Amino acid sequence: MRYVKYLCIAAFALVLITIALGNREFVQLQLLPDTVAGLLGLNPKISLPLFVVVYGGILAGILVGFVWEWLREYGHRRHEVQLERETRRLEREIKKLKNEKHEGKDEVLALLDEAV
Repeated sequence: MRYVKYLCIAAFALVLITIALGNREFVQLQLLPDTVAGLLGLNPKISLPLFVVVYGGILAGILVGFVWEWLREYGHRRHEVQLERETRRLEREIKKLKNEKHEGKDEVLALLDEAV
């Protein structure tokens, strides 16, 4: 099974390298539209290989998806923490009540009651 995993990783890497080799031409990226760049007096342009632009877009999309999912699950995580807190509180209360129940008894009998 481990070799199948390595084979899949190698095939994926080969595809990515092939795409990168096929798209090595440089492209100009303009970071601001002409109207905005004219107003600000800036004209930032960057020359990058096409595969860097494509892989960067994919990576940015994955990162946005991770952040979006993390924010979406915030309510679930908060609810879990509240349930864990309540569970710990109830377990402490049960232990306290058991100790109060066995307060005047013999220690051996109290241990036997706890085992049951």
